[in-house]
Amino acid sequence: MTGIGTDWRAVDGVATAWFDAPSLVEGAVLAGRIVELSAEIVVDLRSTGVRVRLDSGEHAEAVSAAARDLGLAANPAVLQQLSVVFESANPSVVGRFWQRVLDYAPGEDGGLADPLRRDPAIRIRQSTEPRPLRNRIHLDVVRPAAAVEQANLGEASGPYGVCHSDPDGNEVDLVPGEVLGEKIGTADWQAVFSAMACYRITSPAQQRDLATAAAALADDAGFPLLVDLRPGLVIIDSGKDQWEGDAHGLELDFTDLAGNLQTAARELGATADPGLPRFAQLFLDAADVAAVRAFWVAALGYTHDRRAGVSDIHDPRRLNPVLVFQELDASDAERRRQRNRIHFEVAVPSDLAQTRLATAVAAGGRLLDESQDRWRVADPEGNEMVIVGNLRDGVVSGRSRSWN
Repeated sequence: MTGIGTDWRAVDGVATAWFDAPSLVEGAVLAGRIVELSAEIVVDLRSTGVRVRLDSGEHAEAVSAAARDLGLAANPAVLQQLSVVFESANPSVVGRFWQRVLDYAPGEDGGLADPLRRDPAIRIRQSTEPRPLRNRIHLDVVRPAAAVEQANLGEASGPYGVCHSDPDGNEVDLVPGEVLGEKIGTADWQAVFSAMACYRITSPAQQRDLATAAAALADDAGFPLLVDLRPGLVIIDSGKDQWEGDAHGLELDFTDLAGNLQTAARELGATADPGLPRFAQLFLDAADVAAVRAFWVAALGYTHDRRAGVSDIHDPRRLNPVLVFQELDASDAERRRQRNRIHFEVAVPSDLAQTRLATAVAAGGRLLDESQDRWRVADPEGNEMVIVGNLRDGVVSGRSRSWN
């Protein structure tokens, strides 16, 4: 990371910066300048700022200069990247299952990576430790109905008929999405827990103009829209459940905003790709939901869902996956004692790793082991998180071309 400026940090081996912005419109101005530098830069536009990720340091100073010119300050303290780690005696077999579930691409470390660079990476580590009981962690994945059918995972089980298990018994609820409402003007949108539309674009100017239009429409409505810019693509997303009135708490019918966004995209010549929307979240079973939830809120810097009776916690910038908690029978002692086959890995800037560790321990975590740049911590019921605070292999790594 030497030489690319103080705004930037290595997060999971990628040069990353966050610039605070007071609105989507002001953030979109920075996003527009960034995509004109290079079509390969990954930009996440939020109502509170802009995250930028670079596969090399080539454009770092130009991005920082554009932010300074607009009066936007970097805030490295908020940077983190959450991934999911499976431990398995048969990594290749488990990997093939999850590749079909998520439509991911092979990653550089033998795991799987989201080609859209939105949802958490899957890492698969060799392990021969026997863990026959049902995990306390599972995933929910929502994709368009046609994509779920194409995954061809076989007969589903569970109370909702959507649960599948990999060869090790790790579970996923693979849920078919549906179109957003019945309005003709929202045909580009899919309801995949989030309301989402993915638009193919043909030039940086078109990408800039669509991001700018989406930001203006969302700010006018007072809605904290998520707008992600990828090579050849603009992804417009409500965030989990935020298209529903009881979740966003605004005097707003989100389908009206979705219709206006669709009109703007089509007028700019963007083309919706209905097969791309995907939503992934993480479930943790806990005997003491309040205590376990409090740990993860503190350890990840997450925020409680505003709705009463909902156990979700989420990244306040909605850059990392939602965590949901459900009650585990406290008498199920054997399952509680068994170490999970799945744990989470959170990469943070190296200069913030010790602070993150102290926060996790103060919230009820137990430090299990540590190495030079990795700390394994258990929550009050033994669910594990590994804090990674340094560069992978000592360098800012490029990403496989299949990610883009």
